[in-house]
Amino acid sequence: MGLDIVPDSDHEPAARLPLPESDPQPVRPDPCDDSRNPTVAIIGAGPAGLMAAEVLAGAGCRVSLHDRMPSPARKFLIAGRGGLNLTHSEARAPFLARYGEAADWLAPMLDAFPPARLRDWAEGLGEPTFVGSSGRVFPRSFKASPLLRAWLARLDRLGVRLLRNQRWCGWDAAGALRFATPAGEESLAADAVLLALGGASWPRLGSDGGWVEILRGQGVEIAPLRPANSGARIVWSEAFRSRFAGAPLKRIALSLGERRVRGEAMIDGGGLEGGAVYALSAALREAIAREGTATLLVDLRPDFSDAVLAARLAASRKGESMANRLRKAAGLSPVAAGLLREAGPLPAEAAALAARIKAVPLTVTGMAGLERAISSAGGVRRDMVDGALMLRARPGVFVAGEMLDWEAPTGGYLLQASFATGYAAACGILARLGRPLPAPWSGKWEAGDAAALAGEWSRDDG
Repeated sequence: MGLDIVPDSDHEPAARLPLPESDPQPVRPDPCDDSRNPTVAIIGAGPAGLMAAEVLAGAGCRVSLHDRMPSPARKFLIAGRGGLNLTHSEARAPFLARYGEAADWLAPMLDAFPPARLRDWAEGLGEPTFVGSSGRVFPRSFKASPLLRAWLARLDRLGVRLLRNQRWCGWDAAGALRFATPAGEESLAADAVLLALGGASWPRLGSDGGWVEILRGQGVEIAPLRPANSGARIVWSEAFRSRFAGAPLKRIALSLGERRVRGEAMIDGGGLEGGAVYALSAALREAIAREGTATLLVDLRPDFSDAVLAARLAASRKGESMANRLRKAAGLSPVAAGLLREAGPLPAEAAALAARIKAVPLTVTGMAGLERAISSAGGVRRDMVDGALMLRARPGVFVAGEMLDWEAPTGGYLLQASFATGYAAACGILARLGRPLPAPWSGKWEAGDAAALAGEWSRDDG
């Protein structure tokens, strides 16, 4: 079943979605004038912008979708190279907790467009999903391109106009949108605007944060854009770096203070990359900002207790080399043994050596920059938008996706919130324009808990 974007004539918009606080009266089209449906310009053809385009076009709006790149959703396609982790099968409460301080803000939007709805939507595009052993959700094709092709074809059937190579430059004196195009500057007036320009990570793919100064010039406060889900910068010895750069560290655990994450990482020429690192990147970033550096502890054998590991090491043959003890008794790979030696001379006594293996201290001097980060933290502050994601300083202009001030770890949480905020902003635009809203989600996220944080966009009718 695909995303149901057919308006529900029995559904009262005001009961589901608040109207923009700065303009409580929606702009309703003249019911006697059927010759013109409202126009909506969406700037940014990533997941948030594409989802909003689908909802708005399905409700009868004339939608133009503008992107500065020659082709849409480039970051989405790059994410798909690893299998396209769409969302996560985690229960609702821990899922929401992944968004940290933004959880309460995003909760109503995620309730309206939860993981189960995203999976139904993907299946409706001919891309059924499956849950991996880690709980992450992937399309069965394990690719982004088939899903994107089907999605763009649907948008084309709905009449969405995709305009490429258009860099948004702000507004002119009359309030029209300005675009720099290969043919020169162009202007466009629309009844509503959605900004879905992304953050500032991977700028070569289109999201370069160029919108920040434009919005600041309109009185919109922006939390500084910082790298999120980024690698940890560590100074390796030349011998270790030259031998092991690009080597994976499998089945490890990383700790920072009280936080501990199990997973995998990869040795990079300038530090550590990988999912386990990304899960701690926000905490590492803040610790470095406070202290200048951070100490990351690596447990190279998280399945063994200190006592068990010490007993194995103590049972080694007398006179056996340290290299053999680490390989045979501790079961360390060459890269793990090399990492262990990066922390300094190794103790010979079994208990002390086991303790070192279980907590290898690494000094993190910084985080990889935005150009290498998977996502960015910061963006349009939550108090700059109303409950429908409309800018208070610019009525009629809405914001969605990574432009908003939230962050989340990898594992499907980034894409899920991008889809959900795109859907929420589209509902806000429809409410403002006096158009019928899509049928509300009637499924369940988590048995017995689906309505616990039901908010402005959703009500559990199941």
